[in-house]
Amino acid sequence: MSDELPVLGQAPSAPGPAAPLAAPRPGARSVYLETYGCQMNLADTELLRRILLGAGYRMVDAPEDADVILLNTCAVREHAETRVIGRAAQLHGLRRHRPGMTLGVLGCMAQRLAAELPRRAPFVDLVVGPDAYRRLPELLEQTGEDAVLDVRHRRGEDYAGIEPARRQGCTGWVTIMRGCDRFCSFCVVPFVRGRERSLPVREILDQVARAAETGVREVTLLGQTVNSYRHGGTSFADLLRQVAAVPGIWRVRFTSPHPADLSADTIEALASVPSVCPSLHLPVQSGSDAQLALMHRGYTVAHYRGLVEQLRSRVPDLALTTDVVVGFCGETDADYALTVALMEEVRFDGAFLFKYSPREGTHAWRHLPDDVPAATKQERLERIIALQERISEERNRAWTGRSVEVLIEACSGPSAGTPATAHGRTPQGKNVVVAGEQVVGTRVQVRVARTTAHTLIGTGVDSDEP
Repeated sequence: MSDELPVLGQAPSAPGPAAPLAAPRPGARSVYLETYGCQMNLADTELLRRILLGAGYRMVDAPEDADVILLNTCAVREHAETRVIGRAAQLHGLRRHRPGMTLGVLGCMAQRLAAELPRRAPFVDLVVGPDAYRRLPELLEQTGEDAVLDVRHRRGEDYAGIEPARRQGCTGWVTIMRGCDRFCSFCVVPFVRGRERSLPVREILDQVARAAETGVREVTLLGQTVNSYRHGGTSFADLLRQVAAVPGIWRVRFTSPHPADLSADTIEALASVPSVCPSLHLPVQSGSDAQLALMHRGYTVAHYRGLVEQLRSRVPDLALTTDVVVGFCGETDADYALTVALMEEVRFDGAFLFKYSPREGTHAWRHLPDDVPAATKQERLERIIALQERISEERNRAWTGRSVEVLIEACSGPSAGTPATAHGRTPQGKNVVVAGEQVVGTRVQVRVARTTAHTLIGTGVDSDEP
């Protein structure tokens, strides 16, 4: 819970299921991918891996071993962009030992800073936006003395027909739509990822089915405003039900929905379809109607509160998480107090908490003064972080003594005297640490012995396999 975006690291090097890959060419160049930002960026990295593997490139696990280093980036936060440029400069230093190395910046930051990158990072060879990934092998062949750029928006590009090279494991992502039509005043996403376009239903269901065949048991549907999905006559709620019916899929999640598009039918699917998880990330951004109006969010606090009441009345044990921005343009002490009051009232299980930073090209950057002092933003952020930590700890403590279903995602140990532990999540998305060795991809009933603000800790009870 901070104003920084995580480095997600590269996807594991083993390709996932899909159409046959091209064999690495004799002397094929090796590629290292590093990812910054959200789940959608990590899903895009899986897409990039498929494109590169299909063109005969080799994937490696360390930048020191790579002929090509690609940074897949996010543009939501200014600090993340600064970190990426610093990281690119650091990786440029590897050219002392690998003079023929190619260094590229891909994704949202590449799209947003295409005109600036040659000045800020003149050592970057390749700048590729989110709609140009199909051309990546071709663009890599063109790199030389001058930087190669492709940041053109392609309205029809949805990457249908390209099966992501998924990381191995029992959980996976499926991107169901790209772009955004919301144009919130603080958000740069529509400018870097383009307008909304939904993938065909058949494409999505085929991806989910192929993922299930390789052991994926929990699938997360991804979209910038995922619940605005519509293709032909299929709504998002319809799609949820169809994905939930795919054999082998035990759990279905989705992120991130927009409150203005959260329909009664979607709430009903959450409530009535057993494999649709009782967890929801529903960004509120502010507890002040005045701030929500300036943000162009398209709903009021009363509307949001009503959604929470419906959800909690229809979905037992729902885990609700959110996003909050403090220090947005014109935010007064009274506006901030309303946000604090809403957080106290709703009692989110978790939250991503940010202080506002202007993004060039957005409505807020063009028309609204960034008039909240930096020190005030930081103080407000620290206060709500402390508040949410307390609430998260209290919410988790209520699970003590209960038996919960955990899908085991990873195991560690035993080693050097450290006992084995397993890690997984409940249907609510709660992180769980289980004592003892467990089998990845199985479901185990766990008795919760103790909790922290971020984790449930317990012992395995018995298997819950169907």
